[in-house]
Amino acid sequence: MASTPAINLRKGHAVRHNNDVCVVISHELKTPPRMASYVVMSIRSVTNKKVSNLRLTSNDSMESVLLERIPHEYSYKDSGGYHFLHNETFDDVAVHDDIIDTVRDYLIEGNTYTLLFADGLVADIELPPSMVMTVTESPEGVKGDSANNAYKSATMETGLVVQVPLFINPGEKLIIKTEDGSYISRA
Repeated sequence: MASTPAINLRKGHAVRHNNDVCVVISHELKTPPRMASYVVMSIRSVTNKKVSNLRLTSNDSMESVLLERIPHEYSYKDSGGYHFLHNETFDDVAVHDDIIDTVRDYLIEGNTYTLLFADGLVADIELPPSMVMTVTESPEGVKGDSANNAYKSATMETGLVVQVPLFINPGEKLIIKTEDGSYISRA
């Protein structure tokens, strides 16, 4: 593949580092006064899941790796990992805990997620910008607490705890922002 300047890399890009395919998990360009700019980034290996922190000059470059984005339906979890089915070929792909950790609170059986493949291995999972989830537990809102924008904790069907307005009750479907786990609106 082509060599990409370090300043052009972003979160989610795949690169080759020490003959291993890695995914960029954080990227920041620093420009201190009276010094040359540099890039600080963290990358996670696709094969051994090890995270490395790199500091590169703005002139350095890394070899890019092609990422394939393929939609898969989340099916179930067992001792082999989290299983996803390809929507057309019905191939089963097992994804292990270390990749799932960041998206575990958003996995709902039957929903479709985009799996990122680099060199035939699952590198990451992309979530949609927002998801519809059902409230399983939520305390009663106290009458008279609505003078300000008051919020309470609500537990969603996946175990995710979200701050919601006082009028939300168990069983309601809500739209949740996946970037930060915040309440958007009722579905």
